[in-house]
Parts: sequence; C-alpha cells; structure tokens
Amino acid sequence: MSSSVIYHRVLVKISGEALKGKENLGYDAEAVRQIVKTLAGVLDSGVELALVVGAGNLWRGAVGKAVGMDAVSADYMGMLGTVMNAIILKDAFEANGVPCDVLTSFAMEPVGELFERSKAVKRLEEGRVVICAGGTGHPFFTTDTTAALRALEIDAEAVLKATKVDGVYTDDPMKNPAAKRYERLSYDEALKNNLKVMDSTAFSLCRDNNLPIIVFNFAESGSLAKVLSGDTSSATVVSNQPPPPQGHTS
Repeated sequence: MSSSVIYHRVLVKISGEALKGKENLGYDAEAVRQIVKTLAGVLDSGVELALVVGAGNLWRGAVGKAVGMDAVSADYMGMLGTVMNAIILKDAFEANGVPCDVLTSFAMEPVGELFERSKAVKRLEEGRVVICAGGTGHPFFTTDTTAALRALEIDAEAVLKATKVDGVYTDDPMKNPAAKRYERLSYDEALKNNLKVMDSTAFSLCRDNNLPIIVFNFAESGSLAKVLSGDTSSATVVSNQPPPPQGHTS
C-alpha cells in the first residue's frame, strides 16, 4: 500500500451532469473518458475505489412532475438512469484495462449484480472498481443518500463529493463572486445553514457515523490525488470536528 495516500478506501460521488460534458443531455464521449482517466489514475497508489453516479444527464424528477407522473414512478426512472450511467462508466474502465463491477440495488442481471456488502468489499480488495447503481432501491432517497449509505456499508474512510467548484461556499460562487469557501465545516453547521452540497439525510448519516465528506473540484487537474493524500487546501472537509472559531472561510 502506498504511503502517499491517507485514505485507502473511498467512495466518490459523481453527478450525472459530469457525463454529459458540453452536451445538453446524455453523454459526451470525451467527458466520460476524462472521468475514467482521472479515477483510474489514482488506483496505482493502492486506493480502493467505489463510485455512485447520479442521473441528471438522463432524467430529472421535475420532468416527471411536469407531465403528471407519480413521484414514485419518477424516482424509479431516476434509479434506472443511474444504472445506465454505471454501464457506460464500466465499459470505459474496462476499455482502459481497469476491472470494474456494477452492483445494483435491485436485481438487474446480466446488466449488474445485486449489491451485497461482502461482495462489494471483496471486489474492492481485489483491486476492482465497484460502481453502486440503482440508488438505495427505494423512492424518495437521492444519490447523495445512496453515496453515504454505501460508503458506510463498505467501511469507506470518506465520501468524496466531486463537484464543479472547490468546496462548499457561503453562497453560489457562480452567481455571487463575494461568496466565501469553507475550509472546514461541521455537519451541524451544514444542516443549520441549509447548505445544499448534499441532502440532509446524507449529512445526518455521515454525522451519526463519523464519516467525513470532502467536497472538491473534480475537473481541477490533480485534485483527486491531492485529496487522497490529505491535502484539502482546495476543498471543504465536512466532519464532526468543529471548524476553527475564526478564519474558517477563504
């Protein structure tokens, strides 16, 4: 095991939007290649890597609501979208010589195997990338909650939330240039201030089980490797450790 990393088993949460790149919907081939290249690039350091991917590039519940769909049916469509995204990522990993498995929350063989904790851990220990697809298998839970739940089940040391910005801000930095980035943040502070980088259920699960969440800019070159090595100078760490009393934003 490489000494250059402090996290040896992590779960990375990726948005579905990351897969569409410059496209309006669906997939951008170059975006998919870059995602897989970045993730595969840290495997040589000995990191065991699990993934959860959203489905925003394929489906939004608001679309179903607009046409009068039942909320449960709309959520199941979203779950199926995450499986589709897992398949394209698995194919891209294997095209790069990286063994990968899709484990789904409901039976979908031969597309994916049913998720079982012991199975997922064994595959990770074998050096395989494990993509956890199909959400929790139940409606009304987001892929953020799925990421927290699966991370806890596989004994991951952290949830890494891959975003377009370098952490959690006091406001949307894309709209408000005066927004400040938190270096560290407690779960309670995130919940109290309604910071929406992850949903409240995911925050609560991680808080109650002392599982840190690290929010970072996935597109920034080398950012994933930096986080894994313990360098969070360009990220936000959400944990049970209280933030410094002053200067906790940058």
